[in-house]
Amino acid sequence: MPQYTAPLRDMRFVMFELLKVQDELKALPPYAELDIETIEAVLEEGAKFASQVIQPINQVGDSEGCTYHGNGVVSAPTGFKEAYAQFVENGWPSLACDPDFGGQGLPTIVNNRLYEMWNSANQAWLMYAGLSHSAYECLHAFGTDEQKQVYLTKIVSGQWTGTMCLTEAHCGTDLGMLKTKAEPQGDGSFALSGTKIFISAGEHDLAENILHLVLARLPDAPAGTKGISLFVVPKFIPDADGNVGARNTIQAGSIEHKMGIHGNATCVINMDAARGWLIGEPNKGLAAMFVMMNSARLGVGMQSLGLAEAAHQNAVAYAKDRTQGRAPTGATQPEKAADPIIVHPDVRRMLLTSRAYTEGGRAFTTWTALLIDREKSHPDPAVREDADELMALLTPVVKAFITDNSFETTNLCLQVYGGHGYINEWGMDQFVRDARINMIYEGTNGIQALDLLGRKVLMDGGKKFGRFARHIEAFLKENASNPAMTEFTGPLGTLLADTAALTAEIGAKAKADPNEVGAASVAYLRIVGHLAYAWLWARMAALAIDKPDEDFYAAKLATARFYYAWLLPETAHQFRAARAGASTLMSLDAKLF
Repeated sequence: MPQYTAPLRDMRFVMFELLKVQDELKALPPYAELDIETIEAVLEEGAKFASQVIQPINQVGDSEGCTYHGNGVVSAPTGFKEAYAQFVENGWPSLACDPDFGGQGLPTIVNNRLYEMWNSANQAWLMYAGLSHSAYECLHAFGTDEQKQVYLTKIVSGQWTGTMCLTEAHCGTDLGMLKTKAEPQGDGSFALSGTKIFISAGEHDLAENILHLVLARLPDAPAGTKGISLFVVPKFIPDADGNVGARNTIQAGSIEHKMGIHGNATCVINMDAARGWLIGEPNKGLAAMFVMMNSARLGVGMQSLGLAEAAHQNAVAYAKDRTQGRAPTGATQPEKAADPIIVHPDVRRMLLTSRAYTEGGRAFTTWTALLIDREKSHPDPAVREDADELMALLTPVVKAFITDNSFETTNLCLQVYGGHGYINEWGMDQFVRDARINMIYEGTNGIQALDLLGRKVLMDGGKKFGRFARHIEAFLKENASNPAMTEFTGPLGTLLADTAALTAEIGAKAKADPNEVGAASVAYLRIVGHLAYAWLWARMAALAIDKPDEDFYAAKLATARFYYAWLLPETAHQFRAARAGASTLMSLDAKLF
């Protein structure tokens, strides 16, 4: 059975040394009084919940899965309901929520690190709570005062959970094709009819009510995405006091049988004139839902980071314990029949890859969480704008780059186990299977790449990318006279300049052939992801380079050097691929495939 211990030391390094969160929060009025001791206490309690409560039922959820009992009734695996009750009792759902609705008002950056831990411990279980927080974000931004009082207080307390009901069998990501109808009833409510698929946490027995946020069309809606509205459709309609009332006509028709995240019920959801209420303005539902979708996309990045950390920890433990063969330079443990496999260079390659991607991902997601807190709470409008633009640029990178890296990482960690890797009891196969879905849902990684290059970079003439570049340029300028940092600042400066040049090239080529964007987008996202990681690894190296005698910093510096030597060179391939052009992809007639 795999084990997990929260990497609190590295979290403290990233938060308090790299990003100096203690100073950043002082500039944000809601968090100005929050001190390091409080943050550390919260993280330590979250770590206990991860290792003691939800990690022990992770494999149970994978082996049992969810059970569909018919008539729309679904039960979660053994222990999930009890763990959720403890989650609610401890007040975890309210941690980063608005105090006006019963929340504790802590910053996203703290909640973000807790979600990493809990994803490491049990991604499938956390999805019930994680999607609820995304529903909270949407309702908080677009709900009416009455909706907030009725629904938000229940989501914040954890009494009710939330889902996002977007896609349908015939349309996939192309939501402009959705057919679910919403008929006005004359009393402020609507009758929704249709079927949604792939609805994570769509039905379960963890909470007393489920709020479905549903995209649908009004009778006079224009075609395409401009005719989509958003509705809240509760499983049980709240009564006059805001408590659970009559059963609504929305229910699970079945649960999907998936390759991974078995402990989370992914449902087909049927609506037969189910009562719902409009969120936001008519025909502007997609804009409202994007608040939830972007929150979920960032959440998927955290899911993959969590899986990568858990897989890495277990692979390292196995590599130190498993004896096989001798070190090429001579026996390290001559008293034993063989040396531990961690002495072998290729095992080191796999473990250092997983370490570099995981620690890089931790720095990246912690920095982007800080951007969210700046965007929400900084008193300076210019700082809020900068953070908002950076998050628009980097959300698809968080989702796609981290999930790609996590799948590679979990595969490598399974490989460390050799034949034992695909034996179920070790648990490594679950990490791989769970990680694979993260590259698909909440918009496939190909869609994320198109969003990054087409919408976030080229559509505004590279202004968002320019904002990001200025942060990197500031670091390069700060370290320009430090010869000890040249091994990092040199490649980083070159990568930044080359990425800016590539951006301009693709923009020019796309004017002649729109296919150029789609042809280059995946490679471009990989390049931008590496640019972000290279910047953060250089910053971490700058903190570690003067402390070579301290084990933590020595390991950090060695990992930074590995990243620059072994992983960053991927960009050379991706630059060539991005410049290869659309013709090699589009010249073959479709009928010849």
